[in-house]
Amino acid sequence: MRVGFIGAGRMGFTFGKHLKTNGADVAGYFSRNIDSAKEAAAFTDTSSYETIEALVADCDTIFITVPDGQIAVVADQLESMGDAARDKILVHTSGALSSRIFSNMRTPVHGCSIHPIYATSSKYESYKGFERAFMTLEGDDTVIAYFEPLLKELGHKTKVISPEDKVRYHAACVMASNLVIGLYSMAVESFEACGFEGAEAEEALMPLFKNNAENLAAYGMRDALTGPVARGDMETVRKHKEVLAGDSLAAYEILTNALVKLVDTGRETG
Repeated sequence: MRVGFIGAGRMGFTFGKHLKTNGADVAGYFSRNIDSAKEAAAFTDTSSYETIEALVADCDTIFITVPDGQIAVVADQLESMGDAARDKILVHTSGALSSRIFSNMRTPVHGCSIHPIYATSSKYESYKGFERAFMTLEGDDTVIAYFEPLLKELGHKTKVISPEDKVRYHAACVMASNLVIGLYSMAVESFEACGFEGAEAEEALMPLFKNNAENLAAYGMRDALTGPVARGDMETVRKHKEVLAGDSLAAYEILTNALVKLVDTGRETG
């Protein structure tokens, strides 16, 4: 398959570099901003395309790596090409949207979504370690039958999920990633209330945050857990709740209840 990318943002850079580095036939990039397409092409040693029609004509498989709100717009553009897009494999990388976004196209295509559970925070750096990303797939069975073993060959663990589960699945990804940063910001605010400066608070908390993440990755949730809930010290939990208020208190109570449930489940199965 000859692969082309529509969209030259962080995911386009990262996925394209990953595929190209591992021997895939990556043709190049189209973007509404030609400079972005040229930048991605230079980074991946591929080509940039001045028109979407030229890229589609040159590729069997089109990765659509644009913001979620633009995927349907791109699908409409492809549909307007008629036979030029017929039987193309269309892959988007959204976590929240399913492949059904292609199902209303009058032009016959093979739609699939492939979502890396990975934080692509940098166009130029996120490809490093990208092979560790767990990949979820859903959509056309024949496309999944091709891509799933290919992704496994590239070092990824994979899971095929249903389109009905995409939004719940993506919400879980956000909880494990973005919302953790929101929780961390609450901890920083509490440190500031204790007299720490902003940067000083982050510097003080970061080793704890990193060590806990490393323990979680190494040992799993139950064995990585420390603190008052792990010790059964609910008196300390009560004292914590006395000094918190508002969103911080609500978050503390909800997450403490989740930890209590985790510990209780561990006792039941232990």
